[in-house]
Amino acid sequence: MKLAPELKSKIDTLWDRFWSGGLSNPLSSIEQMSYLIFMKRLEDMDAAERKRAQAQGLAFKSAFEGHEEYRWSNWKNYRAEKMLSHVRDVVFPFIKDLHDGDRTLFSEQMKDAVFIIPKPSLLQEAVAIIDDLDIATQNRDTQGDIYEYLLSELKTAGKNGQFRTPRHIIRMIVALVDPDIGDRICDPACGTAGFLVNAYEHILRKYTSSDAIEQDEEGAFHNLTGDKIVEKKHWGLLWNETFFGFDFDSTMVRISLMNMMLHGIRGHKIRQVDTLSKGFTEWEKYSVVLANPPFKGSIDENDINDRLTLGTKKTELLFVERMMQLLTNGGRCGVIVPDGVLFGSSKAHKRLRQLLLEKCQLEGIVSMPSGVFRPYAGVSTAVLIFTKGGRTERVWFYNMEKDGYSLDDRRNFIDGKGDIPDIIERYKKRREESPTDRKGKCFFVPYSEIKENGYDLSISKYREIEYEEVVYEKPEVILDKIEALEDQIKANVAELRRLLGEK
Repeated sequence: MKLAPELKSKIDTLWDRFWSGGLSNPLSSIEQMSYLIFMKRLEDMDAAERKRAQAQGLAFKSAFEGHEEYRWSNWKNYRAEKMLSHVRDVVFPFIKDLHDGDRTLFSEQMKDAVFIIPKPSLLQEAVAIIDDLDIATQNRDTQGDIYEYLLSELKTAGKNGQFRTPRHIIRMIVALVDPDIGDRICDPACGTAGFLVNAYEHILRKYTSSDAIEQDEEGAFHNLTGDKIVEKKHWGLLWNETFFGFDFDSTMVRISLMNMMLHGIRGHKIRQVDTLSKGFTEWEKYSVVLANPPFKGSIDENDINDRLTLGTKKTELLFVERMMQLLTNGGRCGVIVPDGVLFGSSKAHKRLRQLLLEKCQLEGIVSMPSGVFRPYAGVSTAVLIFTKGGRTERVWFYNMEKDGYSLDDRRNFIDGKGDIPDIIERYKKRREESPTDRKGKCFFVPYSEIKENGYDLSISKYREIEYEEVVYEKPEVILDKIEALEDQIKANVAELRRLLGEK
């Protein structure tokens, strides 16, 4: 992540203050930080909109009109006790009830939000650090990186199997699916909105002059200006009709909105809803679906949407079926699934795989090592890439052995890439290369063979492991060598005793 060491140090200090101040749950901490950042950003956005209106000769009404006491700059220097009561009892209710154009994107999701910073000293220190980050003067890349670095501390899985997907894995999946201007992109279990943010950056990269783009050591691209997008209607599509996210957790929705806001993404539509429930009514609306849905979530059997036909409560299966239903014909999907989805023997498992092969074109499966999601979980996972409609003739498999980080709980940086550049390159060239050597990293398997194997999609079912033949010596030769070694040991012991005796 291309973030200055001094900014990282300030964010680390912010986390330390929350931890020592009594908020040890990282999800609660990042939520409270998001509220404070929004309070700061609200004044920054208000000032920017005022300047824009003045430059265009338009009328402008401030969100703070008649209520200057809500401004960050007004109360940021209050003494600790006064600041806590003012923010909790005056400013926080204000942002929860804010209804004023684009500034409502975050506040719309605040109806059940609670301000829980317990200590005046913690609030005062947090406000000072956030103010010192000087977010308003940072460019869009840095604003986004600041929040991504805050999110990087979310290192524990949620009770329903949610955890933050590593950003280099997201970038790989987005590159494989390859969204573009004009796509409607959906994540039905969006979490912190990592897939939507990276899809936006992937599109911008396509339309940014190559000499301006920089790539950091972790593989992220910077200076993505989209300077080649010259038509206003294309920006309109990108900002207003492209990004859609859903999550059942109100906290995750608020975090998603803040993440999108700080990455400069306008017009996105993030809503709180369980996409597996009867209350969700959308289908066949999106040309791209990208997701890492919860692996072990639970759902009330009576609330499962009637359009879901697998007859199971396993969310990892239901979400993949839901994604098929969300896609328009010809739409593309990239989704992470636990390995059990690929070989599970239940009727629901087999039925899902049959749907993938016979109602979709299952383009590729990338088998990932189990350490990719440490320290959240040690489960082995795979990436499914498929297109809705038609049927599958053959499936491209790739055996990822390394992802650029150590595969233990520490996940230490190695090169930040591993097999990922090769996966992207080989996937793009898969049809012209048409690999068949099953001892290699990637190869095709025909649909007929997969069907014969009960629709099993695990790479181990088809990959051939080449064993080296070991030639052993005859037993009598080995015995002779052992006897010779014993004789040598005896001679050495005798010589040692002689030397000791001479002393």
